[in-house]
Amino acid sequence: MTPPPDSTFGQGPEPDDFTPVRPARRGRHRRAVIITTALFMVGATAAIADRVATSRVESRTAEAFQQGMGTPTRPSVDVRGFPVLPQLSSGTLRHVDITADDIPARGTARPLPVTRLTVGLDELETSSDADQAHARAVDATAFLSYEDLSDALGLEIEGDSETGRVRAELILPLSGEATVSTAVEAASGNRIAFTDFSVTQGELPAAGQMLLERVLGEPIQLRNVPEGLHLRSVTVTPKGLDARFTGDTVTFRPTGADGGMASG
Repeated sequence: MTPPPDSTFGQGPEPDDFTPVRPARRGRHRRAVIITTALFMVGATAAIADRVATSRVESRTAEAFQQGMGTPTRPSVDVRGFPVLPQLSSGTLRHVDITADDIPARGTARPLPVTRLTVGLDELETSSDADQAHARAVDATAFLSYEDLSDALGLEIEGDSETGRVRAELILPLSGEATVSTAVEAASGNRIAFTDFSVTQGELPAAGQMLLERVLGEPIQLRNVPEGLHLRSVTVTPKGLDARFTGDTVTFRPTGADGGMASG
């Protein structure tokens, strides 16, 4: 059938009836991109500012620890939790970890260096006094290698096969060598005590017994831990001793150093 002459069959809309949809969609997309980019830049700037603040706190704490404890190198300090800026504004950091190596020995009688000290501080209060740390709880572990322990005591010390004990090798004039097994435990005053001696190899004459009592009979004190830490336990490991401490306020000065503060 042939359509009538005035029919619009097969013809598109008149130009005046066309609605330009695509430019409007393009405009909305452009605005969305701008907003997303702006938000990303704000977030990135905030993250950078937070990282800078965190680095400053970590550096300040590391410097105070190194100066107070006399370590040859700066300790590693890690402020946990993101973001840190709100924590600084509140005056309390959620958790801070400090790891220091080779804390030098203090004192003249059997000075024992700390091979590695790890300190964890919960709810650390920030203040202008960087060398003093007030926290809700402090947990620390001082690792004492057998090499450092042997140098301090003048005896060859190593782990024993029996749990909680170490072996001491004694070289005695005329009597040869003797091996003694001894238990290790925490004593008051941040001291490590050697108890329950038993000879496992060789013989221990009277002179050897006197030497053993002189070297191991008196507990050895750990003077080179931050003031305010209290020794709770000592664990024997294959490579050395782990001495565990707790506290709630620590000062980055060795125990017993002049000007130090004790704490509970």
